[in-house]
Amino acid sequence: MENRSTYWLVAPSALIFCVLFIAPMAFFVVLSFWQVEYFELSTEPTISNYRDVFANYWHVMGFTVVVATATALLTTALGFIFAFLARFRAGKWAQVLLFIVLITLFGGYLMKIYAWKTILGNEGVLNSALMAAGIISSPITSLLYSPQAVVLTLMHFSLPFAVLPIYASMRGIADSEVEAARDLGARRWPILSTVIVPRCQSGIVAAFSFVFLMVGGDYVTPLLVGGKLTMIGNLIAPQFGAQFNWPLGAAMSIVMLIAAVVIIYLFRLLIALWSRQ
Repeated sequence: MENRSTYWLVAPSALIFCVLFIAPMAFFVVLSFWQVEYFELSTEPTISNYRDVFANYWHVMGFTVVVATATALLTTALGFIFAFLARFRAGKWAQVLLFIVLITLFGGYLMKIYAWKTILGNEGVLNSALMAAGIISSPITSLLYSPQAVVLTLMHFSLPFAVLPIYASMRGIADSEVEAARDLGARRWPILSTVIVPRCQSGIVAAFSFVFLMVGGDYVTPLLVGGKLTMIGNLIAPQFGAQFNWPLGAAMSIVMLIAAVVIIYLFRLLIALWSRQ
């Protein structure tokens, strides 16, 4: 009877998960094997869409994976440092730091992008400050419309999504555990690597996953601050719009999702191996 009661309690959330996640993904998988003929969907199974993805878009896919991985690693590391300071060093100011993180979530996505365009532009804040200080004589044109600008902008947007899960996992670490490690003679780095990181492993993996998935599917940031840079999201969006090639767009999405699962799984393995040392 207790098991049946548990199943009934889980059933509503399981139903919502299936309707909002499993069913759309299953439809995308099926759609990726269809094709478009004379602007009409043909349900005849084919793998031509996947051949097209690997033949013509592999370089864009690879660039997207590199940018998403770099952004996720940097953002997770920065989020870990912020969460560590808030949990173990800030004291009574920890709630203030968390409030600042939460406030940034209310800032508009496009507002953050245009803010970085203002900062990194040829006549932006950074170039103007460097020229006023006499450090440079002409604007640094490579600051904007570059991979670095894309990564920096995406880090700004996704940082709160890295800080919150890591801080939540650190809340489960009691101060007595850290003090016990110190009493046993452990210094800062051993405490960090053998106590704190293993205990907040789930939060670190969650932070990396959130950032990677958001960055991997983004197409607005490369469009506005990347210049001629193209990520897979910039190719997927038109397939469902002007080009009306939904099967190809679905195939791109599925391939990117598989790549994301592989990268996240490898990251989880690395964190697990580090935690066992």
